[in-house]
Parts: sequence; C-alpha cells; structure tokens
Amino acid sequence: MSDLTHFNQSGEAHMVDVGDKDVTARVAVAEGRIRMQPETLARIEQGGHKKGDVLGIARIAGIMASKKTSDLVPLCHPLALTHVEIDLTPEAATSSIHCRTTVETRGQTGVEMEALCATQVALLTIYDMCKAVDRGMCIEQVRLLEKAGGKSGHWKRAD
Repeated sequence: MSDLTHFNQSGEAHMVDVGDKDVTARVAVAEGRIRMQPETLARIEQGGHKKGDVLGIARIAGIMASKKTSDLVPLCHPLALTHVEIDLTPEAATSSIHCRTTVETRGQTGVEMEALCATQVALLTIYDMCKAVDRGMCIEQVRLLEKAGGKSGHWKRAD
C-alpha cells in the first residue's frame, strides 16, 4: 500500500500531509465530451433552449465545481485556485460537445482533481439542461490530459 498515498501504514484512509512540500506553480488539463442527438446539438448552438444559454451556464457550473472539489472528494485539500478556464466546443461531426478544462494554482499539491471535477460537472450541467429533449446523452472520455508542477514534474497523456 506504500505507493497509494491516501492510505497510512495500517491501510487506513487519510489526508496526505503536504505541509513540507514546496509551493510551486501547478496546472492540470482535463477533457471530456457529451454525445447527443444532432437536433439537441443544433438547439444548443442556436441558443433556443428554454432554460437559457446552455454552454454559458455549463461553463459557470464547471468553474464553481472546481472551487468545491474538496467538498465533494473526501481526501482532497481545499485549494486557492488562481485560474480556471473551460472551453466547450460543439462538434457537429460527432454530434457532441467537447469540454477542455485548465486549472492553475500556486500551492503544495496539484489541481488534477479540480480539473476533472470541473469537466464532469460542466458536462453534467449540459445533460441536466437538455435531458427533457434527449435522455440518451452520453458523457464519456473524461480524463486527465496533462499536469505540471511539484516534485513529480510534468506528465502528459501519450495517446
């Protein structure tokens, strides 16, 4: 269990002590997508949805989620985020919306969970706003693309 940092020597879950870590610039990039019927995507792009600006509301929801990650994931540290950017891109060829989230901070621990949480909640918000017309939407491929900063340095997804 020594490789799993959220467990102590007895195998009990605990919050990792980051007190002795250096404060460094940290960044994480995550992505995901939501597939839907072409008519649903067209409605979102045209802005004719009864509930309002779907992508604008989803972007705000994702930003809010990034700031609340430690409230949702039990062993995450609360972090002072310095930047959150969420790009939501409609893709007609796949009848989907691609979400790419970048989260930054200066701190003692990384922001991977914040980027992943923001991505997921942005996509969930699209689902929530459009479920009345398309219950078959599918959230998929939520994953970390890149992280930088800290002792472990830079990591980038190879595929």
